[in-house]
Amino acid sequence: MLSPSKGFTLLEVMIALAIMAGVVLTVLTSVNYHLSIISAERDNTALTLLARAKITELEQGALQEKSEGTLAPMHPEFTWKSELLPTQLPALKKLVLRVQRTGDKREVALVRYIVPK
Repeated sequence: MLSPSKGFTLLEVMIALAIMAGVVLTVLTSVNYHLSIISAERDNTALTLLARAKITELEQGALQEKSEGTLAPMHPEFTWKSELLPTQLPALKKLVLRVQRTGDKREVALVRYIVPK
């Protein structure tokens, strides 16, 4: 009598490989998605920190109605624009600062209400 062979059939191996491929694909997709989120958050944090530094610098100097420039030499890939807008209260002005990366047009806008000197 022949004893039953021990091992896996080709069909069982193929099903196991298909399941493993699905799991690996799902994990890789998830990791890639989360890495893109981390990258976007890192960029937003950098833009926000640069904008906060620039808005503080603008507040300490003479404010103009509109001004713009780059953050060169340290960050030549970033540009900034500021606007000083009136508000409903005559003694209060609204300072809007936008910092933008020239490559992908990602932008952060900060608003601060100030009392002009």
